[in-house]
This record gives sequence, structure tokens and C-alpha cells, in this order.
Amino acid sequence: MPNLDEFIVGLDSPQREISERLRGLLDAALDSAVGQVWHGHPVWLDGKTPVAGFKPYPKYVTFMIWNASPITDSSDTLVAGPRMATIKYASADEIDDARVSDWLRQSQS
Repeated sequence: MPNLDEFIVGLDSPQREISERLRGLLDAALDSAVGQVWHGHPVWLDGKTPVAGFKPYPKYVTFMIWNASPITDSSDTLVAGPRMATIKYASADEIDDARVSDWLRQSQS
């Protein structure tokens, strides 16, 4: 099983650029969580509990936050369910760093 670096380097563009950007945001926002390849894609775990991660697909990367219930977002970009929130990114330019960081902060509440 590849580590995070190997996983991301093995991706084609633009999935690689999206993944690199999301990895930086996850590493910065989740002090107690550790990123690893889990169930075939990058996930940040706090102990054995998944916190957030992303899964590349051929045309986009899905960003996932497991503890979605505390997240408030007035936009329609984040699809929030009772347990998980997701958003699909087709390019790194679509990522709003401040918004993603805020979602991660809220999910830790």
C-alpha cells in the first residue's frame, strides 16, 4: 500500500494538484489527525476515527469530512449529510482555502 506521497505523486493532473492542495489544508488544520492511505484513498484519522479525506476520480476529487453535523455553510457548494459532508473539485482553482479550513475547524467542535 502506498504512503500519501506515493499516492499523490502517482495521480495525473489535475487530480494531483487538487490532492496536493487538500493535503496541505488537512495537515495544517488537523493537528491530532494523521494522514494515511486508508481503504484505497487518503484519510486523516484521529486514532481509529476518520476525520477527513479525499478520493480522486477521473474527472474530479471528492473531499470528505466525516463529522459534518456541526458545519454551517450558507453556500450550496458543500453537500452535508448527517454524518459526512462532501464537495467535488475539478481543479485546484476551485478550492477556497479559507472555507475548507473553516469547515475542518467546525467539524472538530
